[in-house]
Amino acid sequence: QVQLVESGGGSVQDGGSLRLSCVASGRTDRRYAMGWFRQSPGKEREFVAAIGWSGASTRIGDVAKGRFSVSRDTGKNTIFLHMSNLKPEDTAMYYCAEAFGGSPSEDFFEYNLWGPGVLVNVSS
Repeated sequence: QVQLVESGGGSVQDGGSLRLSCVASGRTDRRYAMGWFRQSPGKEREFVAAIGWSGASTRIGDVAKGRFSVSRDTGKNTIFLHMSNLKPEDTAMYYCAEAFGGSPSEDFFEYNLWGPGVLVNVSS
């Protein structure tokens, strides 16, 4: 059974940086796009970034443009979310997800497997 597990969350100050990781375990064939979403209390889950199965294509959400990037290590079944210039409004639970297909998507409904999430807290 495939499982996704995020790590790398924590507390940082305004303007700081973090790198989130997500490891997919339980299957060797990982020809699926993967993405990052986030959700803060009282808000809907929103798209952050996604990357295609080979790592060649990415999509960055409006909340992340110019500050975040996404990458993957296909050999280790791991994707990363590189976050810089973090702001208090970035405080949220960040979720890793695996898509049905191989192309990166901003659509929540294109993802069928989710990790438990990791908390990012940015203080002013």
